[in-house]
Amino acid sequence: MIQIRPATLEDIPEITSLFRDTITHINKKHYSEKQVNAWSSGADDVEEWEKRIDKFYFIIAEIENNMVGFAYLKNGNYLDGLFVHKDHQRQGVGSKLLRIIESQVMMNDFEVLKSDVSKTALPFFDNKYFEVLKKQNKNVKGAGFENYLVEKQL
Repeated sequence: MIQIRPATLEDIPEITSLFRDTITHINKKHYSEKQVNAWSSGADDVEEWEKRIDKFYFIIAEIENNMVGFAYLKNGNYLDGLFVHKDHQRQGVGSKLLRIIESQVMMNDFEVLKSDVSKTALPFFDNKYFEVLKKQNKNVKGAGFENYLVEKQL
């Protein structure tokens, strides 16, 4: 059974490991080695992860006390990240995290949830009734990325 709990600073090593592993194993299907390396290097910025846990609504998904995913909400209605462990894809982890995030957005008195999502994640969000507002090209540490601005009416 998937359990959800708030993230703590003690979770950072596991969060960054899951972040890096998911990008290097799952997102490599849609992005080049240069892009994957630039994106996954974000795992090394411990101060940024501390800030996310301190300032954002940041939740962890666990199965039998093992971290299998996480998500974080910025500014009340912007899903800034949702990652599921490479070995737990398509097992309901992302769906459960998203349901909790959507509930939090509504409790924050917003009617819309927005996010920038990768090519890899777009089918997941499409299946969850998100609408693509625009295709974007972003620059992350010198690597260009194609992603999508999406939103969902709640």
